[in-house]
This record gives sequence, C-alpha cells and structure tokens, in this order.
Amino acid sequence: MTAAAAGPAELSPSAWSAAELATLAAVAESFVPGAATRRATLAAAALDLAADPGQVAQIRMVLRLLERPVIGLALGAGFARFSDLSPAARERYLLSWSTSRFAQRRSAFQALRKLLSFLAYADPGEGGIVNPHWARIGYRPDVAPLATRPTPIRPFDLPAVGPAGSLSLEADVVVVGSGAGAGVVAREIAAAGRAVLILEAGSLVPEPAMPRDELAAFDRLYLDHGLASTWDGSISILAGATVGGGTTINWMTCLAAPDEVRREWAREHGIAGFDGAEGDTDFAAIRSELGVAPAPELPPKDAALIAGAQALGIEAAPTERDATSCTSCGSCPFGCRAGTKRSGLQAHLADATVRGARLVPDARVTQVLIEGNQVTGVLATLGGIGPDGRPHPPRSLTVRARQVVVAAGALRSPGILVRSGLRHPAIGRNLRLHPVPLVAGSFGESIDMWSGVMQAARSTEYMDGEPGRNGYVIESAPGHPGLIALGFSWEGADRHAELMERIGTFAPLIAITRDGGEGRVGLTRSGSVRVDYRLDPTGVATLRHALVRMARISRAAGAREVVAMGTPPAWHRREAFGPGGEERAFAAFEERLGSFDFSPNRGSVFSAHQMGTVRLGSDPRRHACDPGGRVRTGSSEQVVRGLYVADSSLFPTALGANPMLTVMALARRVARTVAAEAEAV
Repeated sequence: MTAAAAGPAELSPSAWSAAELATLAAVAESFVPGAATRRATLAAAALDLAADPGQVAQIRMVLRLLERPVIGLALGAGFARFSDLSPAARERYLLSWSTSRFAQRRSAFQALRKLLSFLAYADPGEGGIVNPHWARIGYRPDVAPLATRPTPIRPFDLPAVGPAGSLSLEADVVVVGSGAGAGVVAREIAAAGRAVLILEAGSLVPEPAMPRDELAAFDRLYLDHGLASTWDGSISILAGATVGGGTTINWMTCLAAPDEVRREWAREHGIAGFDGAEGDTDFAAIRSELGVAPAPELPPKDAALIAGAQALGIEAAPTERDATSCTSCGSCPFGCRAGTKRSGLQAHLADATVRGARLVPDARVTQVLIEGNQVTGVLATLGGIGPDGRPHPPRSLTVRARQVVVAAGALRSPGILVRSGLRHPAIGRNLRLHPVPLVAGSFGESIDMWSGVMQAARSTEYMDGEPGRNGYVIESAPGHPGLIALGFSWEGADRHAELMERIGTFAPLIAITRDGGEGRVGLTRSGSVRVDYRLDPTGVATLRHALVRMARISRAAGAREVVAMGTPPAWHRREAFGPGGEERAFAAFEERLGSFDFSPNRGSVFSAHQMGTVRLGSDPRRHACDPGGRVRTGSSEQVVRGLYVADSSLFPTALGANPMLTVMALARRVARTVAAEAEAV
C-alpha cells in the first residue's frame, strides 16, 4: 500500500463489512472531524496490511460492540448505538474507554486514537487538495534538494523466472538485513575479498524516490508500515524497514556507549576488550567513517533545551550527527533526499556494494539452512512491486553459503533463528526498548519543530544511574503533523484541535531511558511477530525522574505551558497563577509528575531503539551468542558453525543512549570473527 498516492477505492479492505467501516468512520470523525470515510478506509487497509490477523479481528469486534445498544447502556451513554450518538456523547464514550480500569478498553482506545489521529494529520490529501489541517497548524513542509551524488547502490539483477518458479544463488557470506550492523559487516567482509550477498526484506528507495510526505514515508520506510507497537499497544515503536534500515530514517544522533555500560558489558558479560583499546579503536573508526560532527545550527526547539539546561546549571551541548553539508530541511525521517546523511545508502552499505557485495531488496529471509550443525545457506521469499505498481507474485530464493550473518534487527532476528530450529532459551527474550517519555513546552512564539536540523541538542547530565533509577539522555524531539497528533494527548476533539492549531509554538523533549523492565519477542500462530514488554519499578521511577527534569528544563527556558503526555496528560500553565502562586503550583506539578501513572496505556511511552533479543556474552545459559557473535546451539559452549548475529539484538543490556554507533562497533567485532573463520567453516 502507498496510502499517500492511492484513493479509498483502491484501498478498500475486502474483509471489512460496510457496517464496520461506517463505525470506524464515526470513530475517526469523533477524534478529528473531517475526511472520516477516507481515513476509515486508509486505516482498515493499513491494519490488514501490517497488523497481526488476530489483532485486526479484535479491532473489528470492538467496532461491532460499539454498535450494540446494551454496551452503550453499560457505559452510561444510553441504550443507543455509537453511530447514533451525538458528537458530545461519542466523545464521552471514547474518553470513558481511555481511562477505563479494564486494560483491554484502554488498548482499544489507544489503537484507534493513535492510528486515526495520525492519518488525519499525516495524509497529504487527495485530488490535488492539500490537507486543510496543515494550513491551520502552519505546517509548510520543506522539500530537500535532490542529492548531487546519489547512492551508488544498485540491486542485483536476479535471473528471470516464472511466477511460480524458484531461484538459487551462491555466496561466501550471506548478510540478512541491511541496517547499521549489516552494512558494517558487509563492508568489512567484502573488503576482505569474500563474495557477499545482502538480503533485505524492505525495498531499495534511492534518494530521487524518497517520500516527500509523512504518510508515504511511514508506509514505505518503516517497520509494519509505521504501525509497530507492543502487543497491548502501550508502546509505539519506530524502526526502519528499508534498505539501510534505521540509518535511512533516523534523526542521526551519534552517541557512543556510556563508559559505565562498556565496563559492565566487559566485566559482567565477558565482552573482553569492549571497555578498552579494542573498543576505543572500533568507535573511533566508525566515527571517522560516518564523518560525525556537531549539528551546524540550533533550531528554536534545540536552543530551548540548551537555554533551559544552562539556566539550571546542568550539562547540555549540540548533538553530534552523521551528516555532511546538511541542508537542514527537516525531512530526516522521510529519508535524506539530499544525500547528506551518512546512512547506509551513502556509507557502509554503499561501500560494500562498491567492493562487490550484491544486494537483493524485497527478499524476506524465513530460515537459515543448517545441516549437521553447519550453516549451508538461507531460504527467502521474494516480493516487491512491479512496474505496473502491483505486488510481484511471491517467489522463493535459496542461497547456498557457508557463513550467514543475521542482522535483521532485534524484532526480526529472533524469529529467523527460531524458524531455523534454534532453541536457546535467551532467543527472543531480554528485549529492551529504551522507553521514552515525552514532555513539551509552549513558548508562545514560532518553534516549528518540523523545520531545520531534526535533533540538534542533548543533555547527558543524567546518563549515569543512581540507586532507585537508571540513567537516561534528554534530547530535543522533532515531529511532523502525523507523529505529533499520535504522540500528543487527546482530551476531546475541540481541545485536541485547539492544541494542534498552536502546535508550532511547542518544543518537545524526550528522555532515552535505560530500561527498567524487559520484554520478549515471539511468533503468533499466523507467523507475525508479537512484542510484549513490561516496566518494572525501576523503569517507572526512571521515567518519572525524567519527566520532572524535562519539565524543569522547559520552564527554565521560558515555556508558558508545560505538558507531560499521558491519558490523561499533566499540564502546568504559568499564566494561571500569580508570581508566588506559580512557584507553588510548579512544585505541586513536579509532585504529580513524580507519581505519574505509567501502567499500560496511561503514561505515553515510545521506542525508537530495540535491543537484546539474541544477546552476546560469555555465559552459555544467559547469552544466545558468544562474545564473538557466534550463535549457540543451546545452553552450552557449542555454536552453530558459520552462523553469527550482528545487530542490536546482541546488546547484553540496554544502553541508555542512541545505539547506532554501538551497533556498528559490535558489528566490527563480529566481522573479525567471520573473517577469521572463513576457511574453517
């Protein structure tokens, strides 16, 4: 689906009844008035495409329940169907679900609210008519100039076969995935003269074809078309699903692993050398290859973070990023049309292909082939879109190789290993998400968080943990209209519309918290990936601590209003109090944030970093990979010969900082293992 380009007729979901779509449209109109029928059709088609069938069935059941008068009676709306209620009654109905003591109702509310609000503001419009919400909020998207030196990557030209045919290829090394870790491994192994084949489940989108709007970007470049979340919907997940993976769509913040974490991984998990000269060399090499440098400018949202931190006497500085001659167009999450981001398309992955590595996009690896404890290759399913805009019929691909590096990301690598017959107890467990809370300050003047450098400032003041809480990094947070509407709280249609109309005055802050709590990744009956996650008391304490500190920074920077996102949100408005009263009111606000409810689907939590599901280390019982990245067969020292992992799955613990540089540093470590064993397997 390319929702931004397709009309509702083209997207009509076949399994949904007319009554279900009508109810979905009524719900859409209740959240954000206007274009409800189009949004309902887009939403249903997106769910069919990206969500697990069981989840889609639950949402359709919820819609049917909304039309049962007895349910309305039980919720105090009277003996009436949802679609027959007045707008005010519908709103009360939905708000009652948002704060229900029943977790399932809160999940249903958030799933519908996030998707339908996102679509209302991300949809660029149809028929040449620009989304009218954009003008009301003052959104004028910048379009970056096209790259003068676009990526040299070209997909490998596969042999033609019939629709039902299968293909076979050979390679020395297969790399599964094309993100941060995959690109580094592919480059290092190709530079050593090995025949490397890169298989990527997503599509190759070169710079001239990069999306120009938010809806198309989420559809084409993000995992599950932007709908990824934990199973209960409590944590929204952003992850790349295109050639280059997260490096293509990230905000480019470059932070090395904190020294405390490096020592912990070496001392407690047996990652020898990671905390010393070997690790230093790997990080230095990655920084050089990416051209890491401070942000060239501080947009208003980032200047607010620096100003607030300085007023409080805490550390803050411009963010270092992997960009050269950045145009500051604000379209980083859409992919870099200018080609100035040193993503895989311009750096490691591109270098690998220049050195002879072959890339096959739209190739979803389903299984690693193993015979007698030795890797023999992989099986994949080929997809993609044909010249007529329609999906290719699925074809099978078999690749014969003696070495396979799985680097499909922490949410997909475990499933590949499980489908390959591996049963180490740590595979799929120990999931870390860097839970992110959100605070925003309104400054009564133009901020336009979607313009300029996407993330240009950060504070590492609280990176080190302390008793009772973990460490975190505070960062400025950009947003385009759809993500803003999804991330900001909804307290009713009119209040949400009023909030969105002045969203250009808000400067958001986020905290990348080192996890307190953990999750797991498993497979559903339909073969979809299921993500479950729960915070523990330390995780909740960390989020609350971060809320208070971000609120202080916003206030110290001069924000007139400060809001912590949740259901319901917590607001502090300076102008509501006199000089002395405001001080007391803010102290009470801090107390409220210090006990903020982060039970599922109450406090707003997001994740852009997923880690730890095939972690490496020296203990065969706890670590699915050994310190060199080799995959263990079970709870013993024995490994599968020729099988390795090289992505954020390897992290023994959460990092508490943006993970790209650390992923790449570990990938260099794994690449040395692969190269050393080239002749032995």
